Amino acid sequence: MKRDPRTIILTLRRCFKLQCPVCGRASVFAKPFNLKVHCTACDVIFKREEGFFVGAIMANVVATEVLILVAYFSCLLFTNLNDQTMLTVLFVFGVTFPLAFYHHSWSLWLGLDHLIEGLPQRSER
Repeated sequence: MKRDPRTIILTLRRCFKLQCPVCGRASVFAKPFNLKVHCTACDVIFKREEGFFVGAIMANVVATEVLILVAYFSCLLFTNLNDQTMLTVLFVFGVTFPLAFYHHSWSLWLGLDHLIEGLPQRSER
């Protein structure tokens, strides 16, 4: 399915704001670390079959690994930190970044699914 670039940008903007990728009127999360079952505004389904969000988890892991590598090489090139200090900093970053990026990885995964095949609507209203 071919998408207009404006639609892609709008969907990604909604995802970064943790809003529904379809309508942008409701939050994707009910509370921290708890994804809503469906959008309260437009009724698209967020929680899907088991295993659907493996991609969101993978995106979080890959983003963390890439940023740790960038931070590591930046430390090597631009600082004079000893190995112990550098490993401590990278460890703290490796623990805190996935927690901070958790919501966004799930929201982006929903947005990509919406752009590729569309999110399903709830059948009952």
